[in-house]
Amino acid sequence: MNIRTRVRTGTRLRTRLRPQGRTRGIRLAAAALAAGAALTAAAVPAAARTAVSDDTPRIAASDDTPRYLEPAELPPHPSSPWYAGPVTAGQPDPLPMCVGEALPSIASHRSFWTDYDTNAEQITVVERSTQRAKDFAALLRKDLDGCAKKLMRQNPDVTAEQKYYGRLNVEEGAHVYGVHTTTTWGASDIALFSVGRDGNTVTLVRWAQLGGFRDAQVDDFRTTTVTAVDKLY
Repeated sequence: MNIRTRVRTGTRLRTRLRPQGRTRGIRLAAAALAAGAALTAAAVPAAARTAVSDDTPRIAASDDTPRYLEPAELPPHPSSPWYAGPVTAGQPDPLPMCVGEALPSIASHRSFWTDYDTNAEQITVVERSTQRAKDFAALLRKDLDGCAKKLMRQNPDVTAEQKYYGRLNVEEGAHVYGVHTTTTWGASDIALFSVGRDGNTVTLVRWAQLGGFRDAQVDDFRTTTVTAVDKLY
């Protein structure tokens, strides 16, 4: 395999990996990762996606549990309202690309979707101490910093490009990233990620849809991120 890397200081990193061979299994794995492992939810009717099995471990709201985003607080969609599932204990399934392996079992999450391909997710982890939360936030940021390279190393049919959109001044800070993936069979997906911290609590927000960087609602996503971190407690 030949790997080509190009870096534009401060904002943009692009890496290409060209495979010598292809397999059907790699294509399927690449498709799931390129779409953030969630875009397929758009093919399921909204009524079906709101159904949650009785044994799903939900989290009841209380003064000492972090609060989650509401659908109206997500980047506005031009043709659809947002819908939301319950706040659920544990890791999301499927795991989000690039950061999924770092998520502990003590995580909780909430999924969001529209009538189209646009979808989102918020994942929150309450650590035992502020230092552990700092370390966990740093780990998520490290994973996002290397996201494009990792995707292409694992999936030879994927070309990935990423941008860092900077730090937001909310609580202990939040950082925003964008990842665009294309595949050899024509799929093109854009995802925005943010990692924010308030004391011993870290929250990750992911937004994704079909398209490229020009389709990313970066300013709206920044607003959503500030809201997500600010309303934790």
